Amino acid sequence: MLGLEIHEAASTGDYDSLEEFVKSGKFDLNHGDEDWSNKTPLHWACQKGYVECVRLLLEHGAKGTARTETGWTPAHFAAEAGKVTALRALNSAGVPVNKRDAYGCTPRRIAEIYNQQECCKFLIQVETEQEERRAKLSLDGLESDEEEDEWESRTSRSLLDRTSTYRS
Repeated sequence: MLGLEIHEAASTGDYDSLEEFVKSGKFDLNHGDEDWSNKTPLHWACQKGYVECVRLLLEHGAKGTARTETGWTPAHFAAEAGKVTALRALNSAGVPVNKRDAYGCTPRRIAEIYNQQECCKFLIQVETEQEERRAKLSLDGLESDEEEDEWESRTSRSLLDRTSTYRS
């Protein structure tokens, strides 16, 4: 089943319908809508700030770092729209809120561009906490469990390939 109904429920904050769709098991929570740059239901819920929908989707397996065609994660959309509560929900669920898009922009940079000061403040706080955690792990002789996702790895290789082509 294509499942664009689930995108609509997430984008309108229709929690009851969304819950019904999620629990039916008939919908792919990570399906990207091709008409909207591959936005998933989680992208929509974050952009609109429907925190309960965000939590429901994450609890049932929505990928918190799903990417659109330009590499935007749900956190990018929340940051653009000034939905700090959606960013908090993502962060509380352990979803990284600092991934770079195809142009190198993090959600924090997007929040800065759109003058979403509350989002900027929160994302700076998250970055500070992550840096402190990495420093503590390093002092303890442990490695960070943060990994590049497949999209970032592919994009980095692509950028390197283009850069080396220009240098030739």
